[in-house]
Amino acid sequence: MSQDQAAQTGPDLTQGVKLSDFENGKLSGHVGDQEVLLVQSGADIFAVGAHCSHYHAPLADGLVVGDTVRCPWHHACFSLRSGEAVRAPAFDTLTAWQVERDGDRIVVRKQIAPASSKRETSKGEPGQIVIVGGGAAGFAAAEMLRRRKFGGRIVMLSQDTAPPVDRPNLSKDYLAGSAPEDWLPLRGDDYYRDTNIDLRRDAEVVAIDPAKHQVRLADGEAISYDRLLLATGAEPVRLPIPGAAPSQVHVLRSLGDCQAIIKAADGARRALVIGASFIGLEVAASLRAREIEVHVVAPEKRPMERVLGAEMGDFVRALHEEHGVIFHLEDSVDRLDGKRVTFKSGGTLEADLIVAGVGVRPRLALAEGAGLTLDRGVEVDAYLQTSAPDIYAVGDIARWPDPHSGTKIRVEHWVVAERQGQVAALNMMGERTPFDAVPFFWSQHYDVPINYVGHAEAWDEIVVDGSIKDRDCVVRYKQGGRVLAVASIYRDIASLEAELAMERADA
Repeated sequence: MSQDQAAQTGPDLTQGVKLSDFENGKLSGHVGDQEVLLVQSGADIFAVGAHCSHYHAPLADGLVVGDTVRCPWHHACFSLRSGEAVRAPAFDTLTAWQVERDGDRIVVRKQIAPASSKRETSKGEPGQIVIVGGGAAGFAAAEMLRRRKFGGRIVMLSQDTAPPVDRPNLSKDYLAGSAPEDWLPLRGDDYYRDTNIDLRRDAEVVAIDPAKHQVRLADGEAISYDRLLLATGAEPVRLPIPGAAPSQVHVLRSLGDCQAIIKAADGARRALVIGASFIGLEVAASLRAREIEVHVVAPEKRPMERVLGAEMGDFVRALHEEHGVIFHLEDSVDRLDGKRVTFKSGGTLEADLIVAGVGVRPRLALAEGAGLTLDRGVEVDAYLQTSAPDIYAVGDIARWPDPHSGTKIRVEHWVVAERQGQVAALNMMGERTPFDAVPFFWSQHYDVPINYVGHAEAWDEIVVDGSIKDRDCVVRYKQGGRVLAVASIYRDIASLEAELAMERADA
């Protein structure tokens, strides 16, 4: 079957369909070789592209909320009126179509023209915005500034040598060898040129002067700002292991880190992953896809129990053991002698490749040097502004007042960072938009996705709907009867509904 034939699923919408043909308010069809989703929301009927522009999830399986539709896989959100990706992790707009009525039939023939790019400059809008950081949050901020037609200068200073990339892919498909490198950049080099974003790679910011509104680079250059966004992210914890040669223990944060692991994996027979975190176990799964024997050593009794609880932790361990991973739990590495690993327990192992995934630390040195208020991160208000005028902070470094948990929190999730970058961009342009998104992340282990919404550092009750063992469940983490977070496996709509309930304070 050709690609065009595969795309032509469902009815030909140019010939029209009836409202009675809809199922749960949705109907998938096509216009020519383009897949189109029809959505009924109240008295309105909309037509947009049928797949999420992030990872191509079918939006027919998503959740309609007012005049938006949310992706079932990673909770991106699109306007049904314009197709705009109004919330990360998607950035690309869906095609939107005109919906016509022909008697009792609903007909789709023409695309809706993109909205006008003209915008009046607001009084007091900054002339130059400087973004420190080339990760998820920094990119999302720059993209939103240009999407909303910010006319000033944007300077993006990244310590990385690569452009902003899809970091979740580094521990998943790319590391596993099933995704090509050209999938990784969030945008090609031409995007930054065409949108006049001055992206400077391998640029190290060494100091911020809030009084002068300047940042200083390692080469001595001083760059002025009207608004400054700190999106410095986090750095992997590097374990001091006796006997370890320089660069012998790999970490995974950047594209360069991932490429170094892939190079070391070539010809490797056995790998040791230190740490049973999400990143550690995703690395384990990816290395198993390369047919490398994988051992995991970690001090805890079961993987990810602190985040997911005991039953989910046991499930994750069993899932990896089904795929051949060998665990050494309640243990740690004592020393290295060449390829020989000695554990605290006295056991030994020969490993050709060692990767540590034992957590990250927020990069706070710049904020501390600038005198910003810190509290286990950079303290920001509801609008993501720091204690210094005109300086905002987002992503892994930001501790913000979360309206859903009622506490100040800092999380290290990709989607949260992107959404914070988007909101900070609006506020740097003069809007007053509070950041109130419910935290969300996903993790992939072989063919099993785990979605998680909310934030629970502690709980007094876990309620399971369905079966964790059968990979069909919703797991609710409660404190005092209130749902703080929800994990799920293959319950996409339930995950979206849990997110919506938390937004509406109905959890």
